Amino acid sequence: MAGKPSATLELKVAVSQIKMPQLGESVTEGTVDKWLKREGDFVKRDEPLVEVVTDKVNAEIPSPFEGKLLKIAVSEGETVRVGAVIAQIETVAPTAGAPAQPKPKEAGAPHAEVPAPPAPTARAGDGGDRQRLSPAVRKLAAEHGIDPTSIRGSGMAGRVTRDDVLAAVGGKSEAATPQAPPQQAAPIPAHVDGGREELVKLSVMRKSIAEHMVRSLATSPHAWTLQEIDMTSLVRYREAEKDRFKARHGVALTYLPFVAQILCEALKQFPWLNSTWSDEGVILKRYVNLGIAVAIPDGLIVPVVKDADKLGFTDLVRVMNDLVERARNKQLKPDDVQAGTFTLNNTGATGSIASQPIINQPQAAILTTESIVKRAVVMDDAIAMRHMMNMCLSFDHRIIDGMMAGQFLSALKKRLEEWTPGSIRL
Repeated sequence: MAGKPSATLELKVAVSQIKMPQLGESVTEGTVDKWLKREGDFVKRDEPLVEVVTDKVNAEIPSPFEGKLLKIAVSEGETVRVGAVIAQIETVAPTAGAPAQPKPKEAGAPHAEVPAPPAPTARAGDGGDRQRLSPAVRKLAAEHGIDPTSIRGSGMAGRVTRDDVLAAVGGKSEAATPQAPPQQAAPIPAHVDGGREELVKLSVMRKSIAEHMVRSLATSPHAWTLQEIDMTSLVRYREAEKDRFKARHGVALTYLPFVAQILCEALKQFPWLNSTWSDEGVILKRYVNLGIAVAIPDGLIVPVVKDADKLGFTDLVRVMNDLVERARNKQLKPDDVQAGTFTLNNTGATGSIASQPIINQPQAAILTTESIVKRAVVMDDAIAMRHMMNMCLSFDHRIIDGMMAGQFLSALKKRLEEWTPGSIRL
């Protein structure tokens, strides 16, 4: 008695494309800094594959597939648009084949397998628009009378981003009022004098930081101010509690979380410091996403503590410590560096006593805490030794004037100088 044809187990081999991810809402391109695998290497799913640098993040990108790395399409140091193919991976997956059938007796032409038609791409105007357009992008397009379905998205999977809409708005304006193309500054040639000078090539991250700094100064009219703070009460508390805090929570107790919590309170009192400039008006943020500047070997990176104003002190310490550690180990995720509303930088860690930081666009201001220095000051007509610290503020003079900046720093000064253990919001 003949048995039924048995099912066969087939191996399906496919070539999967690795594309440049979008590492941030406004990021349109990325630079391959270093490949962590070579062509021919076997790559596991979620294994770090490549280091990518933008002006917002320096991150290791994990492989979304498992298989052999067939081709590296983008060289180290090369910058490409978001969504561009940077590598190809050969993936193999077992599939249950159809029951084996006897071969036909007649010889015929080989059967060509017809591939399934590709899934239709969602357009911004049909049922898939909410997957491709964020509410903010939809609102921006509506405000400027732009049809989102006419825009070619530069984001992941063709997602239309805020920059795409702004580019469309700019194109519309240029079509209505032709303008001469802007003149580009001529590149500065590198002249190296033999053995007395050395040309050190810029890292990808350093180039990105340089471009971001130049863009910030060209965008915002920077103004700067400073106030000195008596940190004596806080210094004494931290010295008395740091060992117990470390034993209880497993993380070091530094001065920065104290400043961060008080800063969040002050930003709720002075929302103009926690805002963004637009041509239609100033956008006040009713939440605080606090950027914490972190020094790494190649430069500076700013991970963001989301909704920092809602965190208790211990949670704030843990979140800040986690972000700093992951920033230094290149383990930040794209969401970790997005949507900051204000930036805090502890330049005092390097021994600085005064600094003039550059605003992290598109924010309105940036604050630095400087070194805490013990020195003699006059108190009630007497000389006393106190722990003093300068706080420096750079701000966008389109949004904030000197009086408001001074009032903001004065509020920080008052809160820090009058600080007591009961001030901690747990």
